[in-house]
Amino acid sequence: MQELLLGVDVGTTATKAVLVDSTGHIISQGRSEYPTKYLQAGWVEQDPNEWWRSFCEAVAIAQNGAPGAKISGVAISAQAPTLIAVDASGEPVRNAMIWMDRRAQLEADELARNFPNISQLTGNRADPYYVAAKIKWFIKNEPANYQKTKYFLQIPGFLNFKLTGKFGIDAAHASLLQLRTADNSNWTDEVMKFVGVGEDKFPQIANSIVLQGEVLSNNQSKIAAGTPVYFGSVDGCSAALEAGVIDPGVVAEMTGTSTVLLMPTDGNNFNDAFVAIEHAIAGRQLRLGAMVASGASVAWLQQNILKAESSVEELSNQAAEVSPGSEGLIFLPYMMGERSPIWHTNARGVFFGLSLTTTPAMMFRAVLEGTAFALAHNVEIAKKSGIKIDEIRSIGGGSKSGLWNQIKADVLGMPIAILQDSVGAAVGDAYLAGMGSGLFKDIRSTLKESVKIESRFQPNNKVHTYYQERYASFRSLYESVKDEFDKSATTATYKVN
Repeated sequence: MQELLLGVDVGTTATKAVLVDSTGHIISQGRSEYPTKYLQAGWVEQDPNEWWRSFCEAVAIAQNGAPGAKISGVAISAQAPTLIAVDASGEPVRNAMIWMDRRAQLEADELARNFPNISQLTGNRADPYYVAAKIKWFIKNEPANYQKTKYFLQIPGFLNFKLTGKFGIDAAHASLLQLRTADNSNWTDEVMKFVGVGEDKFPQIANSIVLQGEVLSNNQSKIAAGTPVYFGSVDGCSAALEAGVIDPGVVAEMTGTSTVLLMPTDGNNFNDAFVAIEHAIAGRQLRLGAMVASGASVAWLQQNILKAESSVEELSNQAAEVSPGSEGLIFLPYMMGERSPIWHTNARGVFFGLSLTTTPAMMFRAVLEGTAFALAHNVEIAKKSGIKIDEIRSIGGGSKSGLWNQIKADVLGMPIAILQDSVGAAVGDAYLAGMGSGLFKDIRSTLKESVKIESRFQPNNKVHTYYQERYASFRSLYESVKDEFDKSATTATYKVN
């Protein structure tokens, strides 16, 4: 009987499951989508039970592709961070507030005022992206639900409980709570007291490859009872692992609904390097870049503005014929606010330079260029902080666009590498399960064998020089309108009474 490792990633729109063999090769995979609830500007929720349904569906599809195989270990990663409040039986007391939800801006502002040194305390600046501000909002606005809450979990911990009956939080997700010390070794008592929450609201914390439990019998997932389940990680950590990004110099760009940069900063062996990756995704503002609306901007443009014109593929072909600079059009890609590097909840998307000669193809290219400029902003800050970046390996849905990859290479002035047969974080999760089970005793050898570069998009130096001018305009445009975002936010919605 063939022994396989199961890796599962819960993204912003869908769950992906992969079965990987002992050499790191993908045997089969499955996918299942779920809805997102956009309640109002900045309020974004998902139903945790939908994650469980999609988990079971994706795993079933993957298992159907490998009949008779034995799963020797399971690890899960997910979008992060998320506020998931569950009762003593593990049932959600409300829908989850996902990473995109920014309703707790006032609470984040209170944290910043009361703890000017919060970055030093927790490793992260005060922002509604993190869980601390969300919990403070939750306690203040939904006290009845808070009284029902036994634990605050993250997505892997929620699904692991469904599988094993045991509560836990992986270390990478714990670092995104903004309730832990900067080195993620202890709780920050003063911040927790201000938020109004105690340690008893959080279960055991452990590193990604630690065994959390074994699959229960008669489980809806149809995974065999007794199968080991490991704590898992944040999607970015696992995606970086799939890309072989474990040493300084090579950076992973995980691009889908949003874009995240993962930049290992130190470590002479894999364990140290993976800790560096976990710290990178932990939200330290010089190590994490995230454009909330990268792939989302493309999808929004197609669905709401250009849907009557042509398909995304056709638009991409047409945009390739548009000259760099999109005939003067600049796009700010802050469709749901922005995290690193501007950390601005009220920021919004902007098209600047529209004219009667503007075409859909120009708008499409401007979106690709705008997200590339936002990526460059993060890279610029990272380099100034001393982080070594020689090559970016792009993974995720956005990496499928050759035009986008070339624009990024030209904007950044560095190669964009594309992996052969890249699936994403779920593969990294399977590697974690292999490390936890001892099947992968030398992960570097496994990565050397399994990580293959399909192509590299090399920068055009002339276009890069030109894009430097456009990048300066992009930066200047945001600085010119950033105060208007905040002024506009207070009157954005007309109130009848």
